[in-house]
Amino acid sequence: MRIATTIPSTDETIRPARLAREVEQRGFDGLYLPEHTHIPVSRETPSPMGEPLSREYGRLLDPYVALAAAATVTERIALGTSVTLVAQHDPIALAKTIATLDLLSEGRFSLGGLGVGFGWNVEEAADHGVEWSGRRELVRDRIALMR
Repeated sequence: MRIATTIPSTDETIRPARLAREVEQRGFDGLYLPEHTHIPVSRETPSPMGEPLSREYGRLLDPYVALAAAATVTERIALGTSVTLVAQHDPIALAKTIATLDLLSEGRFSLGGLGVGFGWNVEEAADHGVEWSGRRELVRDRIALMR
């Protein structure tokens, strides 16, 4: 059985490199970080986790930068985003980020380790120019393009 952990990484939590070392030293098999580019101040979409939305969601570090830091201090654990919000990224830039992180981690990076998601926050997606009703097709198209 493989056991990994997902933990929000923010400016108020343990730093990603130290967290990754601790996770690896304790025998876990992976570290996955959540992704939200931002939480809009004028958010009207209710959180599926319940309200009020936890403060950490608005403080999340960029998971790719944080995982790059984690990759430099670990040798064994898998690294990835817990759920990747593909629609909120330029597919060419995301593909390059993924490829770079996979190279730096020597093949230990997994995009959407827990899945590729469509998102739940209408306002967050809109800030990226994503039309809510077309987000699923957009994600499928972007995944195909990145492949």
